[in-house]
Amino acid sequence: MAKDEFKILAPCGMLGYGFPKSSFMNGMACGPDAIVVDAGSTDAGPHKLGAGTAIVSKQACKKDLEIIITEGVKAGIPIIIGSAGGSGAKVHVEWTRSIVLEILEEHGIRGIKVATIWADIPHEVVTAKLEAGKCEPLGLTVAPLTPERLAATDRVVAQMGHEPIVAALEEAADIIICGRAYDPSPFAAVAMHHGYDTALAYHLGKILECAALSAEPGTTKDCMLGTLKTDSFIVQPLNENRKCTAVSVAAHTFYEKDHPYILHGPGLVLNLEHCVFTELGDGSVEVRGSQIAETPVYKIKLEGAMKVAYRTFVVAGVRDPLLIAKIEEVEELVKQQVREYYSEVSPDDYKIHFINYGLDGVLGELEPQRKPAHELGIVFEVVAKTQELANAVCSSVRSTFLHYGYEGRKATAGNLAFPFAPSDVPFGAVYEFSVYHLMEVSDGFEMFRTDYEEV
Repeated sequence: MAKDEFKILAPCGMLGYGFPKSSFMNGMACGPDAIVVDAGSTDAGPHKLGAGTAIVSKQACKKDLEIIITEGVKAGIPIIIGSAGGSGAKVHVEWTRSIVLEILEEHGIRGIKVATIWADIPHEVVTAKLEAGKCEPLGLTVAPLTPERLAATDRVVAQMGHEPIVAALEEAADIIICGRAYDPSPFAAVAMHHGYDTALAYHLGKILECAALSAEPGTTKDCMLGTLKTDSFIVQPLNENRKCTAVSVAAHTFYEKDHPYILHGPGLVLNLEHCVFTELGDGSVEVRGSQIAETPVYKIKLEGAMKVAYRTFVVAGVRDPLLIAKIEEVEELVKQQVREYYSEVSPDDYKIHFINYGLDGVLGELEPQRKPAHELGIVFEVVAKTQELANAVCSSVRSTFLHYGYEGRKATAGNLAFPFAPSDVPFGAVYEFSVYHLMEVSDGFEMFRTDYEEV
Protein backbone atom coordinates (compact mmCIF):
# COMPACT_ATOMS: atom_id res chain seq x y z
CA MET A 1 0.00 0.00 0.00
CA ALA A 2 1.46 3.32 -1.08
CA LYS A 3 1.86 6.01 1.52
CA ASP A 4 0.17 9.38 1.01
CA GLU A 5 3.03 10.81 -1.04
CA PHE A 6 6.41 9.88 -2.45
CA LYS A 7 9.13 12.40 -3.28
CA ILE A 8 11.83 12.07 -5.92
CA LEU A 9 14.73 14.51 -6.15
CA ALA A 10 16.12 15.06 -9.66
CA PRO A 11 19.45 16.94 -9.37
CA CYS A 12 19.97 17.77 -13.06
CA GLY A 13 18.95 16.77 -16.54
CA MET A 14 22.24 15.02 -17.27
CA LEU A 15 24.68 13.69 -14.71
CA GLY A 16 27.76 15.87 -15.02
CA TYR A 17 25.92 18.95 -16.27
CA GLY A 18 26.09 20.40 -12.75
CA PHE A 19 23.57 21.96 -10.39
CA PRO A 20 23.59 24.54 -7.57
CA LYS A 21 24.36 22.87 -4.26
CA SER A 22 21.88 25.23 -2.59
CA SER A 23 19.06 23.87 -4.81
CA PHE A 24 20.06 20.30 -4.04
CA MET A 25 20.09 20.94 -0.31
CA ASN A 26 16.68 22.63 -0.60
CA GLY A 27 15.53 19.37 -2.08
CA MET A 28 17.10 17.29 0.68
CA ALA A 29 15.34 19.49 3.23
CA CYS A 30 12.03 18.35 1.70
CA GLY A 31 12.75 14.77 2.79
CA PRO A 32 12.96 12.98 -0.59
CA ASP A 33 12.42 9.23 -0.74
CA ALA A 34 14.88 8.73 -3.59
CA ILE A 35 17.44 10.56 -5.74
CA VAL A 36 17.26 9.70 -9.43
CA VAL A 37 19.38 11.17 -12.23
CA ASP A 38 19.51 10.50 -15.95
CA ALA A 39 23.02 10.27 -17.39
CA GLY A 40 22.48 9.47 -21.05
CA SER A 41 21.05 10.50 -24.38
CA THR A 42 21.31 9.96 -28.12
CA ASP A 43 20.69 13.68 -28.71
CA ALA A 44 24.34 14.21 -29.65
CA GLY A 45 24.28 11.37 -32.16
CA PRO A 46 26.04 8.00 -32.31
CA HIS A 47 29.64 9.05 -31.64
CA LYS A 48 29.79 8.42 -27.87
CA LEU A 49 28.27 4.97 -28.23
CA GLY A 50 30.51 4.03 -31.13
CA ALA A 51 33.69 5.47 -29.65
CA GLY A 52 32.97 4.16 -26.15
CA THR A 53 33.48 7.57 -24.55
CA ALA A 54 31.39 9.47 -22.01
CA ILE A 55 29.27 12.54 -22.72
CA VAL A 56 30.81 14.46 -19.81
CA SER A 57 34.26 14.49 -18.20
CA LYS A 58 35.14 12.37 -15.19
CA GLN A 59 35.68 15.54 -13.18
CA ALA A 60 32.17 16.79 -13.96
CA CYS A 61 30.55 13.42 -13.31
CA LYS A 62 32.38 12.96 -10.02
CA LYS A 63 31.56 16.49 -8.87
CA ASP A 64 27.84 15.78 -9.26
CA LEU A 65 27.97 12.24 -7.90
CA GLU A 66 29.94 13.23 -4.80
CA ILE A 67 27.14 15.35 -3.38
CA ILE A 68 24.42 12.98 -4.62
CA ILE A 69 26.03 9.92 -3.02
CA THR A 70 27.18 11.47 0.26
CA GLU A 71 23.83 13.16 0.93
CA GLY A 72 21.79 10.22 -0.33
CA VAL A 73 23.66 7.74 1.86
CA LYS A 74 23.34 10.08 4.85
CA ALA A 75 19.57 10.21 4.29
CA GLY A 76 19.34 6.45 3.78
CA ILE A 77 17.51 6.71 0.45
CA PRO A 78 18.18 4.88 -2.83
CA ILE A 79 20.22 6.52 -5.57
CA ILE A 80 19.51 5.52 -9.18
CA ILE A 81 21.59 6.47 -12.23
CA GLY A 82 20.02 5.92 -15.65
CA SER A 83 22.00 5.31 -18.88
CA ALA A 84 25.32 5.45 -17.07
CA GLY A 85 28.21 7.15 -18.83
CA GLY A 86 25.99 8.63 -21.52
CA SER A 87 25.30 5.66 -23.79
CA GLY A 88 24.88 2.91 -21.22
CA ALA A 89 27.13 0.26 -22.79
CA LYS A 90 29.50 -1.89 -20.73
CA VAL A 91 32.41 0.54 -21.13
CA HIS A 92 30.24 3.46 -19.99
CA VAL A 93 28.73 1.58 -17.06
CA GLU A 94 32.16 0.43 -15.84
CA TRP A 95 33.42 4.02 -16.10
CA THR A 96 30.54 5.26 -13.93
CA ARG A 97 30.85 2.39 -11.48
CA SER A 98 34.54 3.16 -10.96
CA ILE A 99 33.66 6.75 -10.06
CA VAL A 100 30.96 5.59 -7.64
CA LEU A 101 33.35 3.18 -5.90
CA GLU A 102 36.04 5.86 -5.79
CA ILE A 103 33.69 8.23 -3.98
CA LEU A 104 32.60 5.55 -1.52
CA GLU A 105 36.25 4.74 -0.80
CA GLU A 106 37.33 8.36 -0.37
CA HIS A 107 34.49 9.09 2.03
CA GLY A 108 34.89 5.86 3.96
CA ILE A 109 31.31 4.80 3.21
CA ARG A 110 30.66 1.14 4.02
CA GLY A 111 27.69 -1.21 4.15
CA ILE A 112 26.40 -0.10 0.75
CA LYS A 113 24.77 -2.50 -1.72
CA VAL A 114 25.47 -1.52 -5.33
CA ALA A 115 23.45 -2.98 -8.18
CA THR A 116 24.72 -2.79 -11.76
CA ILE A 117 22.18 -3.50 -14.51
CA TRP A 118 23.79 -4.28 -17.86
CA ALA A 119 22.06 -3.31 -21.10
CA ASP A 120 24.45 -4.81 -23.67
CA ILE A 121 22.88 -7.05 -26.32
CA PRO A 122 25.05 -9.77 -27.91
CA HIS A 123 25.32 -9.62 -31.70
CA GLU A 124 24.14 -13.22 -32.02
CA VAL A 125 20.88 -12.32 -30.25
CA VAL A 126 20.24 -9.51 -32.72
CA THR A 127 21.02 -11.84 -35.63
CA ALA A 128 18.62 -14.49 -34.34
CA LYS A 129 15.85 -11.97 -33.79
CA LEU A 130 16.36 -10.54 -37.29
CA GLU A 131 16.14 -13.99 -38.83
CA ALA A 132 12.98 -14.68 -36.84
CA GLY A 133 11.38 -11.45 -38.04
CA LYS A 134 11.36 -10.02 -34.53
CA CYS A 135 13.62 -7.03 -35.11
CA GLU A 136 12.54 -4.05 -37.22
CA PRO A 137 14.11 -0.66 -38.05
CA LEU A 138 12.80 2.32 -36.10
CA GLY A 139 12.09 4.89 -38.81
CA LEU A 140 12.68 5.05 -42.54
CA THR A 141 16.20 6.51 -42.39
CA VAL A 142 17.82 3.40 -40.90
CA ALA A 143 19.85 1.40 -43.42
CA PRO A 144 19.13 -2.33 -43.66
CA LEU A 145 20.94 -4.21 -40.91
CA THR A 146 23.11 -6.56 -42.94
CA PRO A 147 25.49 -9.08 -41.35
CA GLU A 148 28.37 -6.86 -42.51
CA ARG A 149 26.97 -3.75 -40.81
CA LEU A 150 26.23 -5.65 -37.62
CA ALA A 151 29.76 -7.09 -37.61
CA ALA A 152 31.16 -3.57 -37.97
CA THR A 153 29.14 -2.42 -34.96
CA ASP A 154 31.33 -2.39 -31.85
CA ARG A 155 28.52 -2.54 -29.29
CA VAL A 156 24.73 -2.76 -29.14
CA VAL A 157 22.62 -1.64 -26.19
CA ALA A 158 18.90 -1.74 -25.45
CA GLN A 159 16.74 0.66 -23.50
CA MET A 160 15.52 -1.06 -20.34
CA GLY A 161 12.14 -0.40 -18.83
CA HIS A 162 11.29 -0.24 -15.13
CA GLU A 163 11.25 -4.00 -14.47
CA PRO A 164 14.94 -4.75 -13.75
CA ILE A 165 15.23 -1.54 -11.70
CA VAL A 166 12.25 -2.50 -9.56
CA ALA A 167 13.85 -5.92 -9.06
CA ALA A 168 17.07 -4.26 -7.83
CA LEU A 169 15.07 -2.16 -5.38
CA GLU A 170 13.37 -5.32 -4.13
CA GLU A 171 16.87 -6.64 -3.42
CA ALA A 172 17.43 -3.55 -1.23
CA ALA A 173 20.09 -2.00 -3.46
CA ASP A 174 21.26 1.37 -2.14
CA ILE A 175 22.86 2.55 -5.40
CA ILE A 176 21.64 1.32 -8.78
CA ILE A 177 23.79 1.93 -11.86
CA CYS A 178 21.75 1.28 -14.98
CA GLY A 179 23.04 0.66 -18.45
CA ARG A 180 21.06 2.20 -21.28
CA ALA A 181 17.58 2.95 -19.95
CA TYR A 182 14.42 4.49 -21.32
CA ASP A 183 14.83 7.95 -19.81
CA PRO A 184 11.72 7.98 -17.56
CA SER A 185 12.15 4.35 -16.39
CA PRO A 186 14.49 4.87 -13.39
CA PHE A 187 12.12 7.52 -12.01
CA ALA A 188 9.03 5.43 -12.68
CA ALA A 189 10.62 2.30 -11.21
CA VAL A 190 11.27 3.71 -7.75
CA ALA A 191 7.72 5.07 -7.55
CA MET A 192 6.13 1.84 -8.83
CA HIS A 193 8.22 -0.12 -6.34
CA HIS A 194 6.35 1.76 -3.63
CA GLY A 195 2.95 1.11 -5.15
CA TYR A 196 2.26 4.27 -7.11
CA ASP A 197 0.26 4.47 -10.33
CA THR A 198 2.26 3.44 -13.40
CA ALA A 199 0.91 6.21 -15.66
CA LEU A 200 1.61 8.96 -13.12
CA ALA A 201 5.03 7.49 -12.33
CA TYR A 202 6.07 7.45 -16.00
CA HIS A 203 4.68 10.90 -16.73
CA LEU A 204 6.51 12.33 -13.73
CA GLY A 205 9.64 10.50 -14.89
CA LYS A 206 9.34 12.08 -18.33
CA ILE A 207 9.42 15.51 -16.66
CA LEU A 208 12.04 14.82 -13.98
CA GLU A 209 14.56 13.24 -16.35
CA CYS A 210 15.16 16.78 -17.63
CA ALA A 211 15.15 18.24 -14.09
CA ALA A 212 14.24 21.96 -14.20
CA LEU A 213 13.81 22.16 -17.97
CA SER A 214 10.03 22.40 -17.53
CA ALA A 215 10.39 25.42 -15.22
CA GLU A 216 10.66 29.10 -16.14
CA PRO A 217 13.39 29.92 -16.91
CA GLY A 218 14.06 26.36 -17.97
CA THR A 219 17.39 24.56 -17.60
CA THR A 220 18.78 21.07 -17.24
CA LYS A 221 21.38 22.40 -14.79
CA ASP A 222 19.15 22.81 -11.73
CA CYS A 223 17.14 20.61 -9.39
CA MET A 224 13.49 19.61 -9.39
CA LEU A 225 11.33 17.79 -6.84
CA GLY A 226 8.53 15.48 -7.92
CA THR A 227 5.86 14.46 -5.42
CA LEU A 228 3.61 11.55 -6.30
CA LYS A 229 0.18 11.18 -4.74
CA THR A 230 -2.50 8.56 -5.27
CA ASP A 231 -4.18 10.35 -8.19
CA SER A 232 -1.76 13.16 -9.17
CA PHE A 233 1.78 14.42 -8.96
CA ILE A 234 3.38 17.80 -8.27
CA VAL A 235 6.53 19.22 -9.84
CA GLN A 236 8.39 21.93 -7.96
CA PRO A 237 11.63 23.79 -8.80
CA LEU A 238 14.09 23.97 -5.92
CA ASN A 239 15.58 27.31 -6.88
CA GLU A 240 13.68 30.43 -5.81
CA ASN A 241 14.56 32.03 -9.16
CA ARG A 242 12.47 29.48 -11.06
CA LYS A 243 8.83 28.51 -11.12
CA CYS A 244 6.65 26.03 -12.93
CA THR A 245 3.54 27.15 -14.78
CA ALA A 246 0.76 25.13 -16.33
CA VAL A 247 2.08 26.14 -19.75
CA SER A 248 5.74 25.34 -19.02
CA VAL A 249 4.92 21.86 -17.70
CA ALA A 250 2.34 21.10 -20.38
CA ALA A 251 4.78 22.28 -23.08
CA HIS A 252 7.30 19.73 -21.85
CA THR A 253 4.80 17.10 -23.01
CA PHE A 254 5.96 17.86 -26.56
CA TYR A 255 9.64 17.39 -25.75
CA GLU A 256 11.47 14.70 -27.77
CA LYS A 257 8.31 13.13 -29.16
CA ASP A 258 6.88 12.56 -32.62
CA HIS A 259 3.32 12.94 -31.30
CA PRO A 260 1.96 15.72 -29.07
CA TYR A 261 0.62 13.44 -26.33
CA ILE A 262 1.48 9.80 -27.15
CA LEU A 263 4.75 8.47 -25.76
CA HIS A 264 6.03 4.98 -26.60
CA GLY A 265 8.27 3.08 -24.20
CA PRO A 266 9.39 -0.48 -23.51
CA GLY A 267 6.19 -2.53 -23.43
CA LEU A 268 3.91 0.46 -22.88
CA VAL A 269 2.28 3.54 -24.40
CA LEU A 270 1.76 6.66 -22.29
CA ASN A 271 -1.25 8.81 -23.25
CA LEU A 272 -1.28 12.41 -21.98
CA GLU A 273 -4.27 13.68 -24.00
CA HIS A 274 -6.53 14.16 -20.99
CA CYS A 275 -4.00 15.60 -18.56
CA VAL A 276 -4.92 18.63 -16.49
CA PHE A 277 -2.18 21.01 -15.30
CA THR A 278 -3.01 23.15 -12.26
CA GLU A 279 -0.84 25.93 -10.84
CA LEU A 280 -0.76 25.77 -7.04
CA GLY A 281 0.36 29.37 -6.54
CA ASP A 282 3.77 28.63 -5.07
CA GLY A 283 5.65 27.98 -8.31
CA SER A 284 4.60 24.33 -8.44
CA VAL A 285 2.16 22.56 -10.76
CA GLU A 286 -0.08 19.58 -10.09
CA VAL A 287 -0.80 17.12 -12.91
CA ARG A 288 -3.74 14.72 -13.23
CA GLY A 289 -5.15 12.47 -15.93
CA SER A 290 -2.10 10.56 -17.22
CA GLN A 291 -3.03 7.23 -18.79
CA ILE A 292 -0.99 4.21 -19.83
CA ALA A 293 -1.53 0.92 -21.64
CA GLU A 294 0.59 -2.16 -22.18
CA THR A 295 1.53 -3.03 -25.75
CA PRO A 296 0.40 -6.39 -27.17
CA VAL A 297 4.04 -7.30 -27.84
CA TYR A 298 6.90 -6.18 -25.59
CA LYS A 299 9.55 -4.38 -27.65
CA ILE A 300 12.79 -2.73 -26.63
CA LYS A 301 14.75 -0.16 -28.60
CA LEU A 302 18.22 -1.20 -29.76
CA GLU A 303 21.05 1.25 -30.41
CA GLY A 304 24.36 0.49 -32.06
CA ALA A 305 26.94 2.57 -33.91
CA MET A 306 29.56 1.77 -36.53
CA LYS A 307 32.59 3.70 -37.76
CA VAL A 308 32.03 4.95 -41.30
CA ALA A 309 34.69 7.60 -41.98
CA TYR A 310 37.08 10.21 -40.59
CA ARG A 311 36.59 13.98 -40.41
CA THR A 312 38.70 17.14 -40.59
CA PHE A 313 37.06 20.55 -40.33
CA VAL A 314 37.83 24.29 -40.39
CA VAL A 315 36.01 27.24 -38.82
CA ALA A 316 36.39 30.54 -40.68
CA GLY A 317 34.69 33.89 -41.18
CA VAL A 318 33.81 35.93 -44.26
CA ARG A 319 33.24 39.71 -44.14
CA ASP A 320 33.56 40.77 -47.79
CA PRO A 321 30.06 41.59 -49.13
CA LEU A 322 31.13 40.61 -52.65
CA LEU A 323 32.10 37.12 -51.51
CA ILE A 324 29.03 36.81 -49.29
CA ALA A 325 26.81 37.64 -52.25
CA LYS A 326 28.17 34.67 -54.21
CA ILE A 327 29.33 32.41 -51.38
CA GLU A 328 27.62 29.23 -52.57
CA GLU A 329 28.85 29.74 -56.14
CA VAL A 330 32.43 30.15 -54.92
CA GLU A 331 32.16 27.12 -52.65
CA GLU A 332 31.08 24.97 -55.59
CA LEU A 333 34.02 26.27 -57.64
CA VAL A 334 36.37 25.48 -54.74
CA LYS A 335 34.98 21.94 -54.59
CA GLN A 336 35.47 21.55 -58.33
CA GLN A 337 39.08 22.76 -58.20
CA VAL A 338 39.94 20.43 -55.31
CA ARG A 339 38.36 17.46 -57.07
CA GLU A 340 40.42 18.21 -60.16
CA TYR A 341 43.58 18.43 -58.08
CA TYR A 342 42.83 15.05 -56.46
CA SER A 343 41.66 13.44 -59.69
CA GLU A 344 43.54 10.26 -58.83
CA VAL A 345 41.31 9.77 -55.74
CA SER A 346 37.86 8.28 -56.19
CA PRO A 347 35.16 10.85 -55.37
CA ASP A 348 33.48 8.09 -53.35
CA ASP A 349 36.41 8.16 -50.92
CA TYR A 350 35.69 11.65 -49.57
CA LYS A 351 33.00 14.33 -49.34
CA ILE A 352 33.27 18.10 -48.89
CA HIS A 353 30.56 19.97 -46.98
CA PHE A 354 30.06 23.68 -46.33
CA ILE A 355 27.85 25.10 -43.56
CA ASN A 356 27.14 28.82 -43.91
CA TYR A 357 26.04 30.32 -40.59
CA GLY A 358 24.28 33.62 -41.18
CA LEU A 359 22.70 32.31 -44.38
CA ASP A 360 21.20 28.86 -43.81
CA GLY A 361 23.60 27.10 -41.46
CA VAL A 362 20.88 25.70 -39.20
CA LEU A 363 17.96 24.81 -41.47
CA GLY A 364 19.84 24.37 -44.74
CA GLU A 365 17.47 24.03 -47.68
CA LEU A 366 14.48 24.55 -45.36
CA GLU A 367 15.56 28.07 -44.40
CA PRO A 368 12.67 30.47 -45.33
CA GLN A 369 14.69 33.70 -44.91
CA ARG A 370 17.83 33.38 -46.98
CA LYS A 371 19.09 36.92 -46.34
CA PRO A 372 22.83 36.90 -45.70
CA ALA A 373 24.15 38.79 -42.72
CA HIS A 374 27.00 41.27 -43.19
CA GLU A 375 29.36 38.50 -42.08
CA LEU A 376 29.15 34.73 -42.33
CA GLY A 377 30.60 31.97 -40.22
CA ILE A 378 31.79 29.20 -42.52
CA VAL A 379 32.36 25.67 -41.29
CA PHE A 380 33.71 23.32 -43.91
CA GLU A 381 34.49 19.69 -43.36
CA VAL A 382 35.89 16.79 -45.28
CA VAL A 383 34.68 13.30 -44.44
CA ALA A 384 36.91 10.63 -45.92
CA LYS A 385 37.90 6.96 -45.76
CA THR A 386 41.03 7.73 -43.73
CA GLN A 387 42.14 10.53 -41.46
CA GLU A 388 45.12 11.19 -43.72
CA LEU A 389 42.89 11.69 -46.74
CA ALA A 390 40.50 13.90 -44.78
CA ASN A 391 43.44 16.04 -43.62
CA ALA A 392 44.88 16.34 -47.10
CA VAL A 393 41.65 17.22 -48.89
CA CYS A 394 40.57 19.65 -46.15
CA SER A 395 43.94 21.41 -46.37
CA SER A 396 43.43 21.79 -50.09
CA VAL A 397 39.90 23.11 -49.62
CA ARG A 398 41.14 25.64 -47.09
CA SER A 399 44.04 26.93 -49.19
CA THR A 400 41.94 27.03 -52.36
CA PHE A 401 39.08 28.88 -50.65
CA LEU A 402 41.48 31.23 -48.86
CA HIS A 403 43.01 32.54 -52.07
CA TYR A 404 40.23 31.93 -54.57
CA GLY A 405 40.05 34.82 -57.05
CA TYR A 406 36.32 35.36 -57.36
CA GLU A 407 34.96 37.89 -59.83
CA GLY A 408 35.03 41.47 -58.55
CA ARG A 409 37.55 40.85 -55.77
CA LYS A 410 39.39 44.11 -55.04
CA ALA A 411 42.40 42.69 -53.22
CA THR A 412 44.55 39.58 -53.34
CA ALA A 413 44.64 39.01 -49.58
CA GLY A 414 42.90 36.10 -47.91
CA ASN A 415 39.16 35.59 -48.26
CA LEU A 416 38.79 33.83 -44.89
CA ALA A 417 39.45 34.91 -41.33
CA PHE A 418 40.46 32.08 -38.98
CA PRO A 419 39.76 32.34 -35.24
CA PHE A 420 42.12 29.46 -34.43
CA ALA A 421 45.62 28.37 -35.36
CA PRO A 422 46.15 25.79 -36.61
CA SER A 423 42.99 26.24 -38.64
CA ASP A 424 42.50 22.59 -39.62
CA VAL A 425 41.11 20.34 -36.88
CA PRO A 426 41.47 16.57 -37.39
CA PHE A 427 38.33 15.33 -35.67
CA GLY A 428 38.85 11.60 -35.88
CA ALA A 429 36.36 8.82 -36.46
CA VAL A 430 32.82 9.47 -37.66
CA TYR A 431 30.03 7.10 -36.60
CA GLU A 432 26.49 6.45 -37.72
CA PHE A 433 23.68 4.47 -36.16
CA SER A 434 23.89 1.03 -37.70
CA VAL A 435 21.39 -0.38 -35.21
CA TYR A 436 18.34 1.72 -34.42
CA HIS A 437 15.71 -0.97 -34.18
CA LEU A 438 12.83 -2.31 -32.14
CA MET A 439 13.29 -5.90 -30.97
CA GLU A 440 10.61 -8.21 -29.61
CA VAL A 441 11.33 -9.82 -26.24
CA SER A 442 9.34 -11.99 -23.88
CA ASP A 443 9.31 -9.40 -21.09
CA GLY A 444 11.22 -6.52 -19.53
CA PHE A 445 13.72 -8.84 -17.82
CA GLU A 446 14.88 -11.01 -20.73
CA MET A 447 17.86 -8.95 -21.89
CA PHE A 448 19.02 -7.22 -18.71
CA ARG A 449 21.35 -8.90 -16.24
CA THR A 450 22.00 -7.46 -12.76
CA ASP A 451 25.12 -7.85 -10.61
CA TYR A 452 25.21 -7.01 -6.92
CA GLU A 453 28.17 -6.14 -4.71
CA GLU A 454 28.51 -5.18 -1.06
CA VAL A 455 30.84 -2.25 -0.43
